[in-house]
Amino acid sequence: MKLAGVFLLASALTAEVAVTLRALPDTGQTRHFSPGDDADYSIRPPVLTRNEDGTVLDEVTGLQWQQSDGGEMTLDRAGEYCPALDLGGHRDWRLPTNRELFSIMNHNNPPPAIDNTAFTRSAAEYWWSSDLLFGDPSRAWVVNAGGGSGPHPRVETVSAGGEKKIHVRCVRQTWSGEVDTIFTTNADGTVTDNRTGLIWQEVEAEDAMTWQEALDAAHNFDLGGFTDWRLPNIKELQSLHDETAVRPSISPMFFPTARAATYWSSTTQISREADRAWSMDLTLGIVSYHPKMNRQRVRLVRGGHDE
Repeated sequence: MKLAGVFLLASALTAEVAVTLRALPDTGQTRHFSPGDDADYSIRPPVLTRNEDGTVLDEVTGLQWQQSDGGEMTLDRAGEYCPALDLGGHRDWRLPTNRELFSIMNHNNPPPAIDNTAFTRSAAEYWWSSDLLFGDPSRAWVVNAGGGSGPHPRVETVSAGGEKKIHVRCVRQTWSGEVDTIFTTNADGTVTDNRTGLIWQEVEAEDAMTWQEALDAAHNFDLGGFTDWRLPNIKELQSLHDETAVRPSISPMFFPTARAATYWSSTTQISREADRAWSMDLTLGIVSYHPKMNRQRVRLVRGGHDE
């Protein structure tokens, strides 16, 4: 197993980008399955405050959420529903982005993978986001109650004649900022994501690995003068997803060796057997889970805003 150490340099993007998440919350996973896995690292544990006005405040991201989702509806109706919502004394509600919606998933729970002490239980199988699949506006990104994410046909929901229960949960911002550049390529083979503070391996591992091999490979890996590299949790990995790109659905300018392939996270998919882990397929950016014995790609990470 080889972890590449070739250094490739690229120029940083210069356009200012709006940042709606103040910080990236952890997955919530506290169950340990192997040394170096998700539960071994606590950077930003989820903190959700259930208010008395039908809303939930995410203390980590700064986003405020509708406590009880708005029910099943078409995507077009969801796009009308949120701006018209009057809740908690606020009327600036909107449909969340895929990244925002994924941030409230709790991967310590079996389905539904969401904190039901904060949010009201729902019959939803999926929730709509405002992001459409790049190149195919007939499909929109949704987050599913099991904890994954993917693009689904707009006609798949019950109200559009389909069989899936796709609901809407509105969001509003209590905090926002801007970054001059999304990524900064460092001179040591690493890339910094200025939205999250995470530092990524620029050139990925050459070999596909099992989940355990990926955890082992991160142990004492030395790059950029640091040895605290780790396999990213699924929220960290998903934060690299670029909804405006496919094949790969990640910036090739900053990650030039990225492939339209599946990459491991350190997060176990909670089940009785615990023999599957979450991963992201960079063909489109779909988040799903696979048997830990599968061989998949690996990109390591270190740091974060709370380092």
